[in-house]
Amino acid sequence: MSQKFPLLTVQGLSRKFSHRWLWRGVSFEIQAGDCVGLIGASGSGKTLLLRNLVALDPVDKGKIIFANRTLEDWSIPAYRTQVIYSPQRPSLFEGTVEDNLKLIFAFATNRDSTYSRGRIEEYLDILGRDSDFLNLPAPQLSGGESQILALLRILQLNPKILLLDEPTASLDFETTLKVETLLKHWLNSQSDRALLLTSHDSEQIRRVTNRQIHLAEFNAS
Repeated sequence: MSQKFPLLTVQGLSRKFSHRWLWRGVSFEIQAGDCVGLIGASGSGKTLLLRNLVALDPVDKGKIIFANRTLEDWSIPAYRTQVIYSPQRPSLFEGTVEDNLKLIFAFATNRDSTYSRGRIEEYLDILGRDSDFLNLPAPQLSGGESQILALLRILQLNPKILLLDEPTASLDFETTLKVETLLKHWLNSQSDRALLLTSHDSEQIRRVTNRQIHLAEFNAS
């Protein structure tokens, strides 16, 4: 029987910002099926930690291991197809919502995948929206609609781990609940997926996550 490893292991990660340590010795594991909340006060470095985990910002100290291979052993573009970060304010392209969903499959890292309108329509149905949403011009979307597009755009890529930074910050409560349902559907539809998210809403953290990482426990002061 083959040994099973955590999807993601973080060992002793430390972050310095403006000549001070935000946090030191951050260590945790993410297992398949996990939905983990990242908790911390405003300015504690939650976003910086998420960016560290996808090598968008440098790691000052510590080690990141994905699928039993250190980050240094991965090609970063290949790693980012498996561990995907979605910022709070997503960048959108010109064209319709569907144009935005299709465009990422033109990138070299996604060349082995194809766009599935059926899958997107399945996700839209969970969100209580019809396919007319796909025809909306992306530059004219509201903040909440932009967050929905950004979420659809990464869900369709079938990553192993999603890192979501305030994914429902611009949504009303009813739509937020539908997004949470979609995330649970995505997480449970395959056994080798996991989710790590931040949220300003403590009730959402309690509703959605099965455990939490508290950055205050790694305060460097």
